[in-house]
Amino acid sequence: MNIKEKFGFKVKELREQKGFSIEFLANISNVDRTYISDIEKGKRNVSIEIMEKIILALDNDFATFFNELNFKK
Repeated sequence: MNIKEKFGFKVKELREQKGFSIEFLANISNVDRTYISDIEKGKRNVSIEIMEKIILALDNDFATFFNELNFKK
């Protein structure tokens, strides 16, 4: 799994834990819903600004979010 897929998987996991639809997350993060869908599928190379919008909309912070990602091969 590459970093884009890991990031997208974590976004989807947190979104579903909160009971958010992709559309709701898109609205509260001000990121297009199709873009979020592509992120969750690991198809987008996400900018730091978009990461911030999504992570904050999921009521998380960078340290916690990235600490929970598995960067090992």
